[in-house]
Amino acid sequence: MSIYADEMRQTAQAMVAPGKGILAMDESNATCNKRFAKLGIPTTEERRRAYRELILTTPNLSEFISGAILYDETIRQSSQAGVPFTQVMQNAGMIVGIKVDTGAKDLAACPGEKITEGLDGLRERIAEYYQMGARFAKWRAVITIGEPIPSPTCIETNAHALARYAALCQEGGLVPIVEPEVLIDGNHSIERCYEVTDQTLQAVFTQLRLQKVAFDQMILKPSMVISGLECPVQATVDQVAEMTIQVLRNNVPASVPGIAFLSGGQSNQRSTEHLNTMNVKYGALCPWRVTFSYARAIQQPALEYWAGHDANIPAAQQLLYHRAKLNGSASLGKYDPAMEKQTVLV
Repeated sequence: MSIYADEMRQTAQAMVAPGKGILAMDESNATCNKRFAKLGIPTTEERRRAYRELILTTPNLSEFISGAILYDETIRQSSQAGVPFTQVMQNAGMIVGIKVDTGAKDLAACPGEKITEGLDGLRERIAEYYQMGARFAKWRAVITIGEPIPSPTCIETNAHALARYAALCQEGGLVPIVEPEVLIDGNHSIERCYEVTDQTLQAVFTQLRLQKVAFDQMILKPSMVISGLECPVQATVDQVAEMTIQVLRNNVPASVPGIAFLSGGQSNQRSTEHLNTMNVKYGALCPWRVTFSYARAIQQPALEYWAGHDANIPAAQQLLYHRAKLNGSASLGKYDPAMEKQTVLV
């Protein structure tokens, strides 16, 4: 048992506290620059720093955000006033998280499939991040649905890597967010998505058991069971909620404290509606907290409004706070689409 077990148990519970979710702001520099370029924002380290400061200094964000996943560049940065972002977060009552994988690369002998890398030197990086103030980490595996994929090789290899990462995290005091993402891209039906999600979660939890990962000291970050973006028949909100909760109840041990969904390319409002319906209809049946760990589905309105102009920061922060609030409500089953219009920009 890890010497950090009690601390990690408490951290995991705090990450999924009632009415709160986890903000994913761990986009790589390349991804962040792509989003900036679309909006005409200079793709510099200073503008990335300014944007991350906008997010982390949003007033009262911790009412709905328990913690945020940072990228390596961000965890080393400071506010304009010279306060390290880790300190900014701690002062605001948010837990510091860090992305530790080094990205999805082509999987040898498996065309069209990916394996997430980053296990080399991970023990040492975990120790450094813990010293810097991080208390949880994230590793994302990518499963693509196509013809004839995903292969058993891809599912098993990624499940094994996720479990090794999780074991190393718990050894070093970081709560692992285990993220097996079944991509929304493609023309597959919701039934096919269910089948692949079921296979993936089975493999992941088999490997987590083998690697002696403590389930009460981790968080699962899955994708929802959903129709492919190009599927001619799009599942309803009720279908997504029902099939997602069903696959999770079949595979996720009751001792896992929480499930924090990724939005995975869904629209802002639809990802909130799905989360809300799961909690309204099935919350009482779930042994774990069901909440969110969204990136674009919380950040995008603020990013677009800010557009690199410091004068826009207060209004952009209101938009960010509003989206976080809507998802916080959805995590309690208290969201209403009428709430979408309640933000007032001054």
